[in-house]
Amino acid sequence: MRIVVSTHQGVMYDDDVDYVVIHDQSDGEYAILNNHVPVVSVIDEGYLKLVKDEHEIFVSLVSGIFEFHDNIATMLVQEAQAGQSLESAKEHLLELRKERLDKNRQESSDFTLMEKKLSENIKKSKAGSL
Repeated sequence: MRIVVSTHQGVMYDDDVDYVVIHDQSDGEYAILNNHVPVVSVIDEGYLKLVKDEHEIFVSLVSGIFEFHDNIATMLVQEAQAGQSLESAKEHLLELRKERLDKNRQESSDFTLMEKKLSENIKKSKAGSL
């Protein structure tokens, strides 16, 4: 079966696997094998376990939609991070989320500063007054 895992930044995993285990914290887990009936499910927070031969890859994820039909599994997620173990995937995802939060805070702070400077410059230039 083929699996494609995508975030808004692009495809993070696209390969053939033997089977997939989908785990959602609120709904539990289930496995998808070749020729499984079509499935669509929403995952709030959880992980995928991708098994190929004897190798396992874990994808820790937040907010996603999983779809399976015609031996093609598609996972569209807001945030995801892969690892050789579930722990490493979760750790990488937490680091990524922290970095994004810090970046968003900094950008928000920078925007507020620029907005303040713009307002001061408009007042100084007396723009809009005759």
